[in-house]
Amino acid sequence: MHSIKRFIPATFVVLWATGFIGARYAMPWAEPFTFLAVRFVLAAALFAVLTVVLGSKRATREEALHAAGAGILMHGVYLGAVFWAIHRGMPAGLSALIVGLQPLITAVLAGKFLGEAILPRHWAGLAVGLIGVVIVLWPKLGALGGGVTSATLTASLISVLGMAAGTIWQKRFASGGNLVAATMWQYVGGAALMILAALAFETHTVVINGELIFAMAWLVLVLSVGAIFLLMVMIRDGEMSKVASLFYLVPAVTAVIAWALFNEQLNALQIAGMAITTFGVALATARQTKTQAEPIKA
Repeated sequence: MHSIKRFIPATFVVLWATGFIGARYAMPWAEPFTFLAVRFVLAAALFAVLTVVLGSKRATREEALHAAGAGILMHGVYLGAVFWAIHRGMPAGLSALIVGLQPLITAVLAGKFLGEAILPRHWAGLAVGLIGVVIVLWPKLGALGGGVTSATLTASLISVLGMAAGTIWQKRFASGGNLVAATMWQYVGGAALMILAALAFETHTVVINGELIFAMAWLVLVLSVGAIFLLMVMIRDGEMSKVASLFYLVPAVTAVIAWALFNEQLNALQIAGMAITTFGVALATARQTKTQAEPIKA
């Protein structure tokens, strides 16, 4: 089991990085809140089926409420704000750069609300990782366009705070129960927020075509089921500052995927940024040596 768990962080980063593929295909054909509402409802239904098939223990009322609260923040606020900003013209590179602040914010919150000790090398690793992210995304920031407004910038910042607060909430209040049941209730919370937002602000116009169907299937099965379940495992088993630092790797992996699938530019500067980011994440997530971890016995 421990040997399998070693591959969870890398698998999560790769799966999470593919999220831009679905967003890229979906946004021309559906409004963001409407699209996410359908996505979350489908994901909740899939996890409900899994709870029955796997015979998972049902969440208590308190566990369900806490999981739904985490879902409102992690899925509803985070993805809702990101999709809305991109839909309104925010460049994906700039949005990713702003979202790159999340590990630092999460580390601060983890120290305050979870009592996690953030050592100097952890702070150094987080700072180095952020520098690497800036280098990777720098070539994409040249053409900002008219989508950079106070509204889209505010939405991007809200998304960062939502994800950071949601992961802390999940770790503190909702990581003790069954993961399958908890994840189902997360999507119930996220779906509720997106349904309300779609009813209040959107026309519910959807164009059904192959690209939209592919995007929905990919984001539900690969992201909402696969990546999120791995994230829940890491939140349950690891320190939040270390888990959050993995998000630094997402822009670099996304750039590689875009280069492979869409022939997007990948230059030497970006490759150097990826190496710097990887070093920063390694510094932030490295385990203490045995002599450091164990107290000295008298």
